Amino acid sequence: METGSTFCPKWHSALWLLLLMMLSFFHAAKAEITCRSCQPGNKWRARELLLNFDTSGSSAGLKREVLGRGDGAAGRARAAGGGSRRLRCAAGSADCAPDEAEYTGPRLGRNTRSLRANGDIGESEFAKTKVSYVKMSGQRRSSDGAGLPSAVSLKRRTRRNSGKDEARSPRAARRQDPGEGTGSAAARRVTRSELRRSGEERRAAGPRQEELKLNSSTFALTGDSSHNQAMVHWSGQNSSVILMLTKLFDFNLNSVTESSLWRSTDYGATYQKLNDKVGAKTILSYLYVSPNNKRKIMLLTDPDVESSLLISSDEGATYQKYRLNFYILSLLFHPEQEDWILAYSHDQKLYSSVEFGRRWQLVHERVAPNRFYWSKMGLDKEPGLIHLETSISEGQALYVTCKLQNCTDANKGKPFPGYIDPNSLVVQDEYVFVQVSTAGRPIYYVSAKRDVFTPMKLPKYTLPKDLHVISTDENRVVAAVQEWNQNETYNLYVSDTSGVYYTLALENVVSSMGHEGNVMVNLYEVAGIKGMFLANRKTDNQVKTHITYNRGRDWRLLQAPSKDLRGNNIHCVLPYCSLHLHLQVSANPYTSGNIASRESAPGIIVASGSFGSELTPSNVSVYITSDAGNTWRQIFDEEYAVLYLDQGGALVAIRHTPLPIRHLWLSFDEGRQWNKYSFTNTPLFVDGVLGEPGEETLIMTIFGHVSHRSEWQLVKIDFRSIFNRRCTEADYQTWHLHNQGPQGEPCLMGVKRIYRKLKPTSRCVMGKMYSVSMTSGLCECTEADFECDYGYERRSNGNCSPAFWFHPSSMSRSCTTGMTFLNSTGYRKVVSNNCTAGVSVEYTARRRQCPVLAPKGLHLVTSEGTVTATLGINVTFLVFLEEGDGARTSINLDFGDGHALTYSNVSSIEDGIKHIYRAVGIYRVIATGENSLGSEAAMLYLHVTCQLEYIHLSAPFVAVRNKEVNLTAVLWPSQVGTVTYIWWIGNNTEPVITLEGSVACMFSREGINTVTVQVSAGNTILQDRKTIAVHEYFRSHLLAFSSNLDDHNPDVAEWRLDVSRVIKNSLIQATAVREDKLLVAVLPGVPTAAEFFLLPDKQLTEGKPEKTAAHLDQLSEVLLSALNQNLVQFTLRPGVQVTVYAAHLSAAPLVDTSENHSSSAMLMLLSVVVVGLAVFVVYKFKRKIPGLNVYAQMQNEKEQEMMSPANPTEATPGSQRDLVHSLEILDTELNSRPIGCMKPHVHVKFSTELPTYIV
Repeated sequence: METGSTFCPKWHSALWLLLLMMLSFFHAAKAEITCRSCQPGNKWRARELLLNFDTSGSSAGLKREVLGRGDGAAGRARAAGGGSRRLRCAAGSADCAPDEAEYTGPRLGRNTRSLRANGDIGESEFAKTKVSYVKMSGQRRSSDGAGLPSAVSLKRRTRRNSGKDEARSPRAARRQDPGEGTGSAAARRVTRSELRRSGEERRAAGPRQEELKLNSSTFALTGDSSHNQAMVHWSGQNSSVILMLTKLFDFNLNSVTESSLWRSTDYGATYQKLNDKVGAKTILSYLYVSPNNKRKIMLLTDPDVESSLLISSDEGATYQKYRLNFYILSLLFHPEQEDWILAYSHDQKLYSSVEFGRRWQLVHERVAPNRFYWSKMGLDKEPGLIHLETSISEGQALYVTCKLQNCTDANKGKPFPGYIDPNSLVVQDEYVFVQVSTAGRPIYYVSAKRDVFTPMKLPKYTLPKDLHVISTDENRVVAAVQEWNQNETYNLYVSDTSGVYYTLALENVVSSMGHEGNVMVNLYEVAGIKGMFLANRKTDNQVKTHITYNRGRDWRLLQAPSKDLRGNNIHCVLPYCSLHLHLQVSANPYTSGNIASRESAPGIIVASGSFGSELTPSNVSVYITSDAGNTWRQIFDEEYAVLYLDQGGALVAIRHTPLPIRHLWLSFDEGRQWNKYSFTNTPLFVDGVLGEPGEETLIMTIFGHVSHRSEWQLVKIDFRSIFNRRCTEADYQTWHLHNQGPQGEPCLMGVKRIYRKLKPTSRCVMGKMYSVSMTSGLCECTEADFECDYGYERRSNGNCSPAFWFHPSSMSRSCTTGMTFLNSTGYRKVVSNNCTAGVSVEYTARRRQCPVLAPKGLHLVTSEGTVTATLGINVTFLVFLEEGDGARTSINLDFGDGHALTYSNVSSIEDGIKHIYRAVGIYRVIATGENSLGSEAAMLYLHVTCQLEYIHLSAPFVAVRNKEVNLTAVLWPSQVGTVTYIWWIGNNTEPVITLEGSVACMFSREGINTVTVQVSAGNTILQDRKTIAVHEYFRSHLLAFSSNLDDHNPDVAEWRLDVSRVIKNSLIQATAVREDKLLVAVLPGVPTAAEFFLLPDKQLTEGKPEKTAAHLDQLSEVLLSALNQNLVQFTLRPGVQVTVYAAHLSAAPLVDTSENHSSSAMLMLLSVVVVGLAVFVVYKFKRKIPGLNVYAQMQNEKEQEMMSPANPTEATPGSQRDLVHSLEILDTELNSRPIGCMKPHVHVKFSTELPTYIV
């Protein structure tokens, strides 16, 4: 079938009219940069990973990326943690950027939730960056280079599957800039939105306008086309050396299979391959640079091939190789000593080196990942001190301080008394944080200036589920707390200078999950202006961006721009409409973020976002403010990466696009006008950007590739050619900082700040000698300079009033009679606020004389927060006093075991009171505080336990139907503390639970019944099982043996089982008794004894008692006759003939049963009975003796009582079940064991003993 088409003349004029309308529409349109990809994952953060563009293709299976920072400073990228739940922290920490080596590879498992401006930070400025997300509970570091430094790492990304993109129209192709999207990817199908071009681009690249070009050069890393990762490091300021490590990372093998090392000495214009200098067959995995001396380089080899490191002291020109006997997961450099390094290994060991890795010494084992920190000068006693967390058990850890070269038990310090939760130690600036969970609820402790630990005082009913330390600079802690009723949001709390007392700053701050499942809180600290933060808050299910200029005292919405990019008016009225910014970092912790500010350019903030009633992931544009967030301008309506040049005097923008590009945009007037420049002749898929360290950079390197199979292309751009002169004083102007309030209040944090800025019309180079100049003047204090004090809440009228749970009259326990204290007015000055006079006297806490108060609010707890202790091990008691004169209040502590101690005051027992209990039991511990005005007591019932090692279920082998049977559980040791017994009798589905070790039961049906007892003592559960043969009638008799059998009796269950079988066979052979009518059981212990049971023949007796008795008497006579005639014998082994006798006294005679010794035996037996009876009487009535001091050891009483056959409990009938083997008590073995206790731990032991009687 053929098809055709015809052109209808009557549509001709209509078509031409339509085309003319479309052309006129395009001609009239103003500047438009359409948002192609508004996904929140496409973020930018200058200098950390400035660019990370998705240029995927269906045929590629590799990734290429750019990771890291270009400043060469000791910044380090961190994935959020956790856990976490973590940010950057202060110098000296394992979580701190300045102390880490500059690793250029992927940083897995460390928290980079820092939303502070952390790009383009020089090493001198980086130490000032203290914003940190630090999770208090847990965080882990991945094996792929945890704890790593901040050079740049590149990852190549495969191109997107073209089948998912729309076909490109010819018109869209013609609209594209010449050269943009051409080359190897020119035939790719892309969406129309990807090819739309802004009016600025069209004006800048008009047909008759000469294209502006930058001074650039391109270098291809020949031979590395298969390498999918690259790590780059610029040595530092005033250095032209760049190092680059490219790798082929096999994601299937999870290892590096190839590597190449490149070095440039001319700012990246050319590179030299150094594989021969490090070893042609050496495979390198990571690159580190000393943060204190950028000339010192360290390379790690791939541990799957060899474990070595290569060290260079001349910026990577030459290397020395050193073998390692461990595998390095992360390195932590000392903040001041350039040769001091800590290395964390894959087997949780921490090593130290004082020779820059040439020699290593083991510091400590079982160290928690990421939980080791260098000491801080001025706070710690010596520079070589290490703070670390060491694992004790699955749920316990210790905070330990250790000397660098002498970490012995004698030199270890334990600043926190007791155990802490695993992965909770955080050492940051002058604060140390730990977490201790009690009854499932976490308690957070803080130590300021290495002083004693104090519980962090959050509002009483905060009940935190999760807590992150966000910032510790300026002598204050900012914490994000997820409260009991929150799931995806956090509340921000700020502390006083001690880090102890916290007040609410902002509720319901949004959080998101990071690259590794860690938590990131949407809070951003603006660089260059102290006290200024941005936060995304959820209100009525809408996310809105708020700003504060006074450290969270007041928050406001952002005013949207007045005009859009085309010059049209924007009608956006507060509070119904405002500007909202994306503050979270990108999903890949090494890609650029979406907001940036710089210390060297105060007031300038660039961020992506949208305006309206709430923050949305669509219609994302790029906005800029030049006056610290008071007014905003839209600069792009697509996502661009914006970089700071020349101390912020110029801005560079590169478009986020999956297409190859060759242009970038420059602005010299704080983003008001943008000029388009070409940086290469061949379009490039851009993978990332690296600038010279410091914001003064005028040289930049762009990393990319021409196609997904091509070599790395390194484009060096020198911006110096576009500046024609140095800046002079006439090029600067003054700028007064003010907030976003109605009147634009110039006093922020108690001062008026005036900055010197470059004029927008000046096009000059500020240079490396430029420094931010600021003058300030103090302001009078107003109510806005004060926040609510601890225990107070801000009401709707703006006043701070006591919370319902807070008692303003409560006194600090450190208040001593005759001294003074600060009586809060309900307000406290915002930390770092420098205002003076004004209302300061009215709002500042007033000093008062300490009143003489009776002690009140006395608390007694153990250091571990539990009410259990282990026998023979130190238990530490802590005593706290809420109110009263602690210096004049004596403390008496009665341990409940007859020992007591008295202390003259509370301060003398701040480290706790230690005591060792020598007996198991429940002790009533009483603490009493007393002074001249009164007393207060606190009580604690402490369970002292011992490890339960064995249990034995004592039960008869045969029982009479419908007759009570005593079942007894025998424990070893016999006294272990509070014990619960769980009895499973017969085939009952419900157990019998008792506190007694003995129960009585009866069985209603004949057959084999199983009895199981489980004993729960502390965290230990043990069980034993026995089978009982139940019959209506039976006859039994004890057996004895010739003495030679005892010499071969190992007294184990299996031996007794086998001997029982042999005895039964011997009896049957000697008497011809039927096998099913005879049961034999060998009893535990030595001398060896046994018992046989005769069962009636129901067919002969017809179930009649008289016939049954006569039948059993007849069988008994037959067996006893054979036994008395020594007819029952068996051979135990060759040469060992054993004779079986009928016993006359007991199943296990204490002495020989011969006539010569019968009198002495009876006398001994009577003596034992009398002594036992006397002990029993004294025990039962001792509690009634007046004046006898008895502590509550109830379980001991129960266990002694259970040994008596008296006090049977309610019987539980059982039925027949399968025969189950049981555990016997090993008397000989137990008697030889020393009685001792271990720390309880959860475990269950099951018996494997076989039954000790033969059916």
